[in-house]
Amino acid sequence: MNKVIKPQTKESKKVSQSFAAGAFIMAVGMLIVKLAGAAFKVPLAYILGGVGTGYFTNAYNIYNPIYALATAGLPIAISRMVAGDMTRKRYKDVRMIHKISVPLFFATGLVGCLIMISGSFLYIKFTNTPGSLYSMLMLAPTVFFSCMISIYKGYFEGLRNMIPTAVSEIVEAISKVFFGLGLAWIAGEYGMSEYYSNGTVYGVVCENVVAARNATLPFASAGAVLGITLGSIMGFLYIFIKYKIAGDGITKDEIDNSEEPRPTKALIKMLLDIAVPIALGAIIMNLASFIDSTLVLRRIHHIMQTVPQRLLDDYSGLIPQQVINEGQVHTFLAGCFGYMNTVTMLLYTITQGLGISALPNVTTAWVEGIKKKIKKSIETTLKLTSLIAFPAGLGLSVLSFPIMDLIYNTLGKNKQIGEICISAQIMSIYAIGIIFVAISTPLCSMLQAIGRADIPLKILTVGMVIKVVLNYILVGVPEINIQGAGIGTLICYLFVCAYGLLSLSRNANIKFNFKEIFLRPLVCSIICAVAAYASHGLLSHVVNSKISTIFAILVAIFVYGVALLLTGSITKEDFSTVPKLKKISDILEKYKLIR
Repeated sequence: MNKVIKPQTKESKKVSQSFAAGAFIMAVGMLIVKLAGAAFKVPLAYILGGVGTGYFTNAYNIYNPIYALATAGLPIAISRMVAGDMTRKRYKDVRMIHKISVPLFFATGLVGCLIMISGSFLYIKFTNTPGSLYSMLMLAPTVFFSCMISIYKGYFEGLRNMIPTAVSEIVEAISKVFFGLGLAWIAGEYGMSEYYSNGTVYGVVCENVVAARNATLPFASAGAVLGITLGSIMGFLYIFIKYKIAGDGITKDEIDNSEEPRPTKALIKMLLDIAVPIALGAIIMNLASFIDSTLVLRRIHHIMQTVPQRLLDDYSGLIPQQVINEGQVHTFLAGCFGYMNTVTMLLYTITQGLGISALPNVTTAWVEGIKKKIKKSIETTLKLTSLIAFPAGLGLSVLSFPIMDLIYNTLGKNKQIGEICISAQIMSIYAIGIIFVAISTPLCSMLQAIGRADIPLKILTVGMVIKVVLNYILVGVPEINIQGAGIGTLICYLFVCAYGLLSLSRNANIKFNFKEIFLRPLVCSIICAVAAYASHGLLSHVVNSKISTIFAILVAIFVYGVALLLTGSITKEDFSTVPKLKKISDILEKYKLIR
């Protein structure tokens, strides 16, 4: 019989939330994280510019698939197994699952860190981006600490307690703002002070000030990335201490009255049976994105080696001459993509929180076998996702330049006008694709929750093949270049969502109300986008462009809310699923504004 080591816990009630409460906590947490991310990346863009942001983005290109290899699958498997055993009141199994996860994550994190260090040297040669090396090396330890955080995230999420996950991510995000920006600024200023004193930057002779500033960028980017690693350490320390002090809320009586745990080997087998398909799906998705981004860099570099003028004609006056002279156009455009990605990923991050919260709730409903509860859990998740994804994606598309100008040109000095214009062009298409990226995340989580983790693996594999092939072809066309990445993403995730919805309907034996879940929110979102575009166009003739952008966003939000009420797209039941909104729903019902 396996000995169970019980952490110190208080004899208190378990902290758990309903799906809506958990989703609300995760969404708020993710929103704070993304706002902190904006507070990090927007000033960082001023420090790094397009080329430096390219170095920063390239570090993540290699980090993401390795991170997926190290962490994908296991946290979700832990969450699903813990949620199932909590429903069955097998508390000793719950504790044992946590115990066996520690060495698994420690080993995978360490291996992932070493793979990233060794793989960085190969990546920079293949993509012709030697300036990215320092950033990649500084980011490598983050793989290890992210794995260690995942031990506790998966466990708490399975307990349906989303607070530790949300707070740890906030701690991590705020820490990286202070450490990252500080270290990036110090690295850049140190390099320039050396140039003014000796004519060198970190030991390399530079012919002029512009060349010197460009020479500081690899080190400034590495400083920013080191801040991210320090942030991951802070996030781990918070959630580790949280677990040690507060425990998991399972009482001594519950442990004493629980069935004996399954054998360790059986639990590991169950864990891996769930984790492997999920991990393979995530790895394939991230690996395909890695291949995709790598090929995009090579394709643009090839264009600049063969027919550069055809590409440059599309961006006349937007790419600095120094960047062209140094052969860094492919890195510059990757940086522009990074600018855009910082904004659009806000939407994905919020719906990712819905997916995290949905998994244990749908798992619980599935284990209980109550069809009505399963249907409600799934449809609530999909509707909440639609209500967020459609208006946000369409709004980002129609206001792509005003929003990018508002965020990256706040001081009005047009320092990065080239990066802003190019990234806005990319976002006008990519933002439509991000709608389906946002929907796909909770969709795949729910398929995993009902025990069909193999389906996301299959559809993501096909989707990523579509994406890589399309991007390779389209980016290779000089007149399309980096814009092709948005088209490939759109078609890829449109396929993933369509096939995923069909599979979820069949396997859960549920007939979805597509009108309520998708059609009504889409119609209201189109009205919202038209209002945003029209109000910005009118107001920009009267007031400052940035003020008109803010007002256009506020007008769009108001119009969207009114449209939801007038079309009956949101009901009293929808309000009741969101914490703290009961009073509002009572008022709206009184005036017959909701049904």
